[in-house]
Formats: sequence, C-alpha cells, structure tokens
Amino acid sequence: MYRILICPNAFKGSLTAVAAAEAIRDGIRRAALDLLGDHAEEIVTDLLPLADGGDGTLATLVAATRGTIIPCRVRGPRGTEVDAAWGRLGGVRVGTAVIEMALASGLTLLHPSERDPRRTTTYGTGQLLQAALDAGCRAIVVGIGGSATNDGGAGMASALGARLLDAGGSDLEPGGASLADLATVDVSGLTFPHDATFIVASDVDNPLCGPTGASAVYGPQKGASPEVVRELDSALAHYARVLHSQLGKDVAEVPGSGAAGGLGAGLLAFCGARIQSGLDLAMDLTDFDQRLAGCNLVITGEGRVDSQTQRGKVVAGVARRAHAAGVPVIALAGSLEEGADRDLRAVGLTAGFCIVDRPSTLEEAMREAGPLLSSASERLLRLIRIQ
Repeated sequence: MYRILICPNAFKGSLTAVAAAEAIRDGIRRAALDLLGDHAEEIVTDLLPLADGGDGTLATLVAATRGTIIPCRVRGPRGTEVDAAWGRLGGVRVGTAVIEMALASGLTLLHPSERDPRRTTTYGTGQLLQAALDAGCRAIVVGIGGSATNDGGAGMASALGARLLDAGGSDLEPGGASLADLATVDVSGLTFPHDATFIVASDVDNPLCGPTGASAVYGPQKGASPEVVRELDSALAHYARVLHSQLGKDVAEVPGSGAAGGLGAGLLAFCGARIQSGLDLAMDLTDFDQRLAGCNLVITGEGRVDSQTQRGKVVAGVARRAHAAGVPVIALAGSLEEGADRDLRAVGLTAGFCIVDRPSTLEEAMREAGPLLSSASERLLRLIRIQ
C-alpha cells in the first residue's frame, strides 16, 4: 500500500483548495489505473485541503472536517445587507465555529468606487460571531484576511453589544474616522458566554499604528489617500489609548493587532482573543500530523511559489511538518519563481514543479489550472512508480 496525503492551498483566482486537491487526486487515479490496473487501490489518497487564515479558510476547514456551512445575512462593510456565512466544524470539533471576516466585511464586497476605510465597518463580522455563539459554539476561529475596513474592530464590538460613545454620549458613526471622537467604551452589554474562546487566525504581524500599522500598510489598497492614512492612523492611536485607559487592554503594539484594519486589536480587547498562525491552526484543526502518520508521500501546492512562500504559506508549513516526520513532500505550483524550490528545500521540501507544460498566457494558464494540475499529478505518479 502506497499512501499519499494531498494538501494544497487554493490556486488563487483559479481553484479553491478543495478543487485543487480533487484535481491532484484525479491525476493520481488515472496513472494508478493505467500502471496497476486491478491493483490501482494500492495507491491510497487522503485529501486534506488547507488554508492559511485568508480567503477560503471557511470552506477549506469545513470541507476537511465534514462540517456545515450556515448562511447568514449581515450588514456589509458599507452598511447594506449582504449574504454571508459561518461554518461549524464536524466530528469531535462540532463546538468550533469558523468565521471568515471577508465574507461580511471584505474588500471584494465593494465596487472600487465604494471603498472608503473612513466609513467601512466590521459590524457584519460581529453579527457572524454572535450567530455562532447563539448556535452554541464556544470556540470561535476568526480568519481575518481581505478586509475592507479600518475601524479597529469597533463595528464588530458594537454588534456584540458594546457601545462606543463620543463626549456627548452618542454612539459613534461606523468606520475608522469616527474613532477620533471616542470618549467612552461601555462593555456592559457585551455578554457572550464566559466559556467562549476566540482565536484570530492570521500570519500578519503588523502593530495597530505607525509606519507598519494597519492604516499605513493596508489603508491605500482600501481606498485611503496619504492624508486619509494619517487621519486613520491618528484615530486608531486614540482608540488604543481609550481601550488601554478604560478597559486595561494595551493592544497597540501586539503583533497582529493591525490585521484586517485593526480587527485583531478589537478581538484582543473586547473578546480576549489570542492570535495564532493561520496555517498552524488549520493544520491542527484538521489533524494534519495524525493523517501524515503512515504516509509515503505528501503532495502540496498553490498558485505561486516564490520568495514569500516561507512566510507562513501552506507549502512551507507542510514541508516543515512532513520533513520532521521523515516523509518526502513535493509542491506543484502554477508558477515557480527561480530558486524558490531550492530555498524551500532548506525547510524540508523535496522538490517543486511548475504545472504549466506548454507556452501559455497567464490567463490561459489560470483558466486551465485544473487540467494542468491533474496532468502534472499523473506524470508525477508515473515518475515515482518507475523508481
């Protein structure tokens, strides 16, 4: 029996992690049937699609644990209602919920002309958190990539029952700019169960404010001009001071507090959350190490493998754990930066291959990602079987 663990990330813009895993499996099946005929079942595949806390985390973790996706209508980043969802994991983790903040408060929900981090809100993310708590979940995992917001999680806190008031006792307007007027934080209405735990899944280590903070680094892609970046950074700094003085929560310099426009800080301050590597969390929740045991090969992959892959990306994380267990690991990529596979060998990657097997435009390669990935997997198994 030859066991292969298949654990790719999404091929962004082309394939979800689930679809990528299925494409790899299909290529292996074709090769196994051709090479082994009636004994093709000797090649056993285990599909474990992975995510790193960003886009696709909800669907990937729910699929890997055979959980359930629950639709939920919430306020979007500009206040109009949007169709979102949260996930309940399956099996022994049925009490764990996964929230992907981008589904409620994400940049992709807005037309470019609507992007305005002075006014966008995380309120809908808070509504997803409340829905999961109301359903009885007590472990809440929040993936916080892809946000349209810069409100420090103030909208999220409001949805959970907190009140953020100006000097006149009025509730602040939604968005990051109004935080400059924050005078009082009232958490008397913040009454989620005492045994609820919150985990922020993120590999972003930005602080809340300053030159590497939420506003400066991520504000421009959300529509902020240099002047607006300065305004938002000042507002978040004031917000952090009020949280510290009134709640005793000093979150401004915590690595990751600036993730998702400061949602990381809000979750730390209002929910007592802890921040954890998105990939490590996903691997732990899907029992990666247990499923790795007894495998002969690991196949991973993602759309592009480059110099950034070592910084919390799926391919590097899988390579590290597989190498530690003594299992060879091969990466299949839509594009492979020169020298990237060599660099990844230092963390345990056995080899990396580009799946594009003919001259193609980027658009063509992305459109044909499924067949290309499947064909590359078939060739890979044939190569392995002739050794």
